[in-house]
Amino acid sequence: MTAHSARMYDYYLGGKDWFEADRLLAERLLAEFPHIRTGARANRSFMHRATRTLAREQGVRQFLDIGTGIPTAPNLHQVAQAEAPEARVVYVDNDPLVIEYADALMRGTPEGGTTYLEADVRTHDLLADPHVTDTLDLTRPVALSLVALMHFMSDEDEPYEMVRRLLDPLAPGSFLVLSHTTADFDTVGGAEAVRSTYGNHGITVAPRTRAEVATFFDGLDLLDPGLVVGHRWRPDKKPTLPDEAISFYAGVARKPGGSR
Repeated sequence: MTAHSARMYDYYLGGKDWFEADRLLAERLLAEFPHIRTGARANRSFMHRATRTLAREQGVRQFLDIGTGIPTAPNLHQVAQAEAPEARVVYVDNDPLVIEYADALMRGTPEGGTTYLEADVRTHDLLADPHVTDTLDLTRPVALSLVALMHFMSDEDEPYEMVRRLLDPLAPGSFLVLSHTTADFDTVGGAEAVRSTYGNHGITVAPRTRAEVATFFDGLDLLDPGLVVGHRWRPDKKPTLPDEAISFYAGVARKPGGSR
């Protein structure tokens, strides 16, 4: 059994759905960069706040979550359907184990819909897949959630083009929710150590600068407070941790057009 980023993320979050290989590599990384666990939990909290904001304030009722990971509760559908029981959610991940857990653990409301698709965003035409089209009405706004995903895409994967291929067919008034790790606050080389350690185990990690992350949002209208360090995006309480303890950027943006 080799380590997998989704199960390692679950380990950082304090979940139980990981193997010994995941724990060993995660502990190695925590020794090199102790803030990883803090950042993972802040990232999860950002996803909760962004989903709640879109469901509560923007009236979004459809969510496409790519790179789902192990379904550590509360997951996106639980947050969205707590605000709007009729919300519909499609989860996508390329790890069969993730989908196995999803099928066992993710149960949506009777009024809404929750579907799971095993697919690789790099090679699969997600928006033409029946799992997506039978659950979501793509003529109406959709929140595209790419939380802690794109930093696992190398430049060779053409990450900006990948996001555009997903966004372009979506209806005006749709949203992009994205978080992405950065080395902008790293002054001691910890980010490079993490990248190298992941890479030695076959996992690509590509931290990007704020300007590089901002490019994902080109042509979209960012909601306040814009693109910020993750714990500063509409926090439930005043942040107390330094930005270097979080080390990822986050933003939520609306595709122009359509009614508000």
